[in-house]
Amino acid sequence: MFIKIQLLMNPFLQRLYTIAQKPRRHIIGLMSGTSLDGLDVALCALSGAGAQTQVELLHFATVPYDAHIKAEIRKVFAKREIDFQQLCLLHPHIGILHGQMVNACLEEWNIPAEEVDLVASHGQTVYHAPKTQHGDSNYGNTTLQIGDGDHVAMTTGIITLADFRMRHIAAGGEGAPLAVYGDFFVFAKAGQDRILLNMGGISNFTYLPGDLDASKVFTTDTGPGNTLLDAITRKFYPQMDYDEDGKIALSGQINEPLLKALKDHPFFTAPFPKTTGPEVFNLAYLQTAQEKTQTQNLGVPDLLRTLAQFSADTIVDGIKRVIGNQAFSFYLSGGGAHNPALTGAIQAQFPGASFQSTDVLGIPGDAKEAVLFAILANEAVAGGKTSFGGRHKVPSVVMGKVCWPG
Repeated sequence: MFIKIQLLMNPFLQRLYTIAQKPRRHIIGLMSGTSLDGLDVALCALSGAGAQTQVELLHFATVPYDAHIKAEIRKVFAKREIDFQQLCLLHPHIGILHGQMVNACLEEWNIPAEEVDLVASHGQTVYHAPKTQHGDSNYGNTTLQIGDGDHVAMTTGIITLADFRMRHIAAGGEGAPLAVYGDFFVFAKAGQDRILLNMGGISNFTYLPGDLDASKVFTTDTGPGNTLLDAITRKFYPQMDYDEDGKIALSGQINEPLLKALKDHPFFTAPFPKTTGPEVFNLAYLQTAQEKTQTQNLGVPDLLRTLAQFSADTIVDGIKRVIGNQAFSFYLSGGGAHNPALTGAIQAQFPGASFQSTDVLGIPGDAKEAVLFAILANEAVAGGKTSFGGRHKVPSVVMGKVCWPG
């Protein structure tokens, strides 16, 4: 006698299972960085997983934050003391806002939400505190991104994966940089040692070995990218969010005493890999360095040029300390890739290297981080088999919590 067993399954779980079996998945990656300029929305078509991942960027847009939401986020951004109610209010609000931004993009692109399999939502980072930074032996690494994934899912009607960084921490990492996974899956190339250099608010790089050995892949933050440059620009030019094309910085001169003082922080001599954020490198940090060197009256162009050199020097020092001084192929992304004062100072210290945007690899530099979160979501549902050697702070782990749309 045969007994027929009917398996009962949540329809959304069945949907997720079906998505995992598809030969090609449509995933929207969302990224909002420490610059607080807006939400990057990348609609990607992905097939395969791990080192066999294939990704095509179908549509991309940056939806700007308005002045009000920027001001509201800054009330809790990178501060140890905040109005806790403000944080609690923003958490669902940002999730709804991001969901509405996704809906607006889909409408503009004339794509029904039903044709999108998943949303991969990074959220808005408001605080990053690895143990090496907070220094309390009773606690481990932590980071906090707001923009609740359940609200993204309910607003869009699309299954959403969110809170990627906490899984990385639970597995022994610091929650960053997460780009290493997508960088290796998509951008590694046999026979070419590559450096994927991302210069957002904080700079980080991924080393991709030409022998494609995942256990040799290396990633770390190096220190500031644009965070101090943007903060000074906003302070002295309130109508500007950043120094476009580095024009102001390029009109200034480097102040060597201030540059030396800026580099005098334990982060820069701490072992790699490591992470940091604007909790450390902020206007208060700059003010202390200026007081130490009596450069409080330094002109803005000279200040910006010095800060650009500071970011460049710490990026170069990090790469040379970890990887050496060979002639790598550099591929740039992030807002800093558009700042010649920053990129020129880096290139001058690697005269034998080639420098190009990730655009030449098929993914625009401005879209790269959003695309990478789409790749992480793809890995969560269809991959998870790549080993990075079980190394400290680069765990071989899938990331993302599943949030149902109903």
